[in-house]
Amino acid sequence: MEAHDKRKHSVGGTTLHTCHPCRRAVPYRIYGVIHTCGILALMYHHVNSLLTADTTLITSLLLFSDVILAFMWATSASLRFNPVHRSEYPEMYAAKPKQDFPKLDVFICTADPYKEPPMMVVNTALSAMAYDYPSDKISVYVSDDGGSSLTLFALMEAAKFSKRWLPYCKNNNIQDRSPEVYFSSKSHTWNDEADDNLKVCIIS
Repeated sequence: MEAHDKRKHSVGGTTLHTCHPCRRAVPYRIYGVIHTCGILALMYHHVNSLLTADTTLITSLLLFSDVILAFMWATSASLRFNPVHRSEYPEMYAAKPKQDFPKLDVFICTADPYKEPPMMVVNTALSAMAYDYPSDKISVYVSDDGGSSLTLFALMEAAKFSKRWLPYCKNNNIQDRSPEVYFSSKSHTWNDEADDNLKVCIIS
């Protein structure tokens, strides 16, 4: 049954990952049905009390709280009705021609420049942009809900720096592609030649 339900995601005839249902799906669904029946019975009791009892205010508040409880439970329990296991095969990507790679969209969300410093957002964006992936198939988006001018200025400066940083990482096979991590610790990938090349890139 498990092998029959296994789903494969393939690109160009190469399987990139498989997905199959979890064996605990049936107990989850049984629990969900029992819990749903209990919530419906409780709401029916409150509605019936609202139509027959005199304390309409208290009964209405209880009914309202049960509706909120039912909504919260439904949104959290719906994920358990169809749990799945995934198996990825990253070695398949390396063996495929780069023109067959799927397109990727990376979303980075931020809101408060004090709780989420712009430098941290910039390092995250530059790290994602420096992935060892075809540059024409990856897009990085930054969503700033706070509309901070400081974050905007930091990203504008990061866009200028990326013209030097991204080629430097790829040409020198840099593994720590976050500028903050790379500059804070000289790892084994750091060498004098790469150091000189980076200085030339930054100065120019």
